[in-house]
Amino acid sequence: MTPDTPSRDRPAGARRGHTRGLAWRALVLVVAIGVLVLVGDTAFAAVPQGGAVAPDLNTVLNNIRNWIMGIIALLSTVFLSIGGVRYLISNGDPGEINKAKDSLRNAAWGYGLAALAPVVVEILKQIVGG
Repeated sequence: MTPDTPSRDRPAGARRGHTRGLAWRALVLVVAIGVLVLVGDTAFAAVPQGGAVAPDLNTVLNNIRNWIMGIIALLSTVFLSIGGVRYLISNGDPGEINKAKDSLRNAAWGYGLAALAPVVVEILKQIVGG
């Protein structure tokens, strides 16, 4: 077989590892749907008639802080789960183990950012004067 002739195992133009990209897209889609289901009731709640939604700026900033912390913690948990599964199925492959460790490291960074979210909101409160 010459280098110009396609392999009989896969069609011409097909890439090796294409199913891995589809699996990641499916995982992202499932996580996105899960987030929409979990926050659907509060995100699409009706706005009360005849007044502001929040009584003051502190309440708004606290709500923003809670949303930021929740989203970051959710994403960090997803990365922690992905890293754990990758580590379990790595089968001793050093490249896969490094990818798993990178995912676990990213999860740790995410949890750190979620822990710092209240500090960022306090700084924002002092800047705005709330």
